[in-house]
Amino acid sequence: MAFLFHKFQEGVKILAKSPTFARESKRLQFEADINLLFLYTSYNRLGRNAEEDDAEEIIDMANKASLDDQQKQVHENVHSQVTNFCRYMDDILLLDQKVKDNQAISPATPHSSPRSSCLGLAVGGNSLAQDRIAVPETKTLHRTEVSQRLKDLMGYTLEVKPSQIPHEDAGKGLFLQGEANIGSVIAFYPGVVYPPAYYRYILGYPRVDAQNSHLITRYDGTMINAQPWGAGGESRELWDWTSSPEPKHTMQADDKGSDLDGTHVGGNLEMLERRNPLAFAHFANHPAKGMVPNVMIYPYDFPLLEKDMRPYIPNVPFGNDEETGTSKFGRFSLKTWKSSNYESKVPILKTLALVATRAICDEEVMLNYRLSNSDHIPSWYTPVDEED
Repeated sequence: MAFLFHKFQEGVKILAKSPTFARESKRLQFEADINLLFLYTSYNRLGRNAEEDDAEEIIDMANKASLDDQQKQVHENVHSQVTNFCRYMDDILLLDQKVKDNQAISPATPHSSPRSSCLGLAVGGNSLAQDRIAVPETKTLHRTEVSQRLKDLMGYTLEVKPSQIPHEDAGKGLFLQGEANIGSVIAFYPGVVYPPAYYRYILGYPRVDAQNSHLITRYDGTMINAQPWGAGGESRELWDWTSSPEPKHTMQADDKGSDLDGTHVGGNLEMLERRNPLAFAHFANHPAKGMVPNVMIYPYDFPLLEKDMRPYIPNVPFGNDEETGTSKFGRFSLKTWKSSNYESKVPILKTLALVATRAICDEEVMLNYRLSNSDHIPSWYTPVDEED
C-alpha cells in the first residue's frame, strides 16, 4: 500500500503542473480542486485492497474525465463516507428496538422546544408546525463519550484544544485523534448557510468578518456562519440558532446596517445532533510558515431526501435559498460559479466538508485559508505554495 501511495502522490504532482492548473488560478481554482478531490477520494475508496493497476486507472481517469464526471464521482465518494459516518452515529446514539417498544407503551410526552427569539418569526422561518416536531429520544451520552465511540468505530475523531501554531492569534485549533487515510472526510463546517442574496442579513454586514472569524465562503458564493454553532452541545434538539449568543457589532458601512429587525429574517428550525464529533471544521487553523496543510475544502451538496442522515449534517439554511450570478459584498464582488447540476431534481443543502490530502495521525488539522484581499490579510498569514 505504501508503494501505491507513493505512485499516487507522484501522479498528483504531475497533474498539478498540467495546463489546467497553470491557467488563471482564481477562475479555475474550483476545477483544479475538483481534480484533486477526485484523486484523493477515489484513492480512499480503493481501501486496503488496492492494487497498482487501480491507482494508475484513477490517475488516467483524472486526466481524461470531464469536470462534470469528476464532480459526480467526488460527490459519490464523499456521500458514501458521510453515509457510513451517519450509520456509526445511529449505532452510537439511537435506542435499540426493545427500548423503543417500551417507550411506545408509555404515555407520550410532548417535546417542549425553547422559545425562539423574534428572529425566528421570519420569511421561511419557525412555524407552529415546526415547534410541535417531536425530538426522538437518544442515548444519554456526553459528547466526549460519543466522540470516543466514534473513534472506536471509524478510527478517528476530533478534539478542539489550544493550537500549536506559533502565533498569539492562533487560539484554539482542531486536532485529529486516531488515524485517517488520504481522501477521508475529516470535518463538517457547521452553522447557518447564507445564499448570496441574503448576505445583508449576516450580523455586521457588510464587514461581517470584523468580529467573526468563523465565516467561510464556498466557490458558488454560499457563505456559512459557524459562530452560532460554537462548540456544539449535549443533545439532539430543534436547533434555534437565532437564540444563540453573538457579539454586538457597531457597523456604519451603510445606512441600513444588517436589517436584523425580526421582520425580514429567514430563521429556520432543524432537528440536529449537537454532539456531532465532526462538526468542528471552523476551528481548523491556517498553517504557519514552513508547515503544509493536510486538508482541503469540498463543497458538499447534501441531498435532503436522506431524512435519516439529516440530524448529522450540522447546518440550517437561511431564507429561501435564492441565488444570483454575482452579488455585492461590501467592496467585494463574489462570482457564483455555474456548472451543470447533476442532481437538479433533488433538493439539496449546500454545506462544506474538509477532506484529508494525506494520511493524518494524531495531529493538528491545517487548512489553507487562501486569503486574497490585501486590505484585510493579518500579519500572521503566509501564503501556501500549493505545488509542494
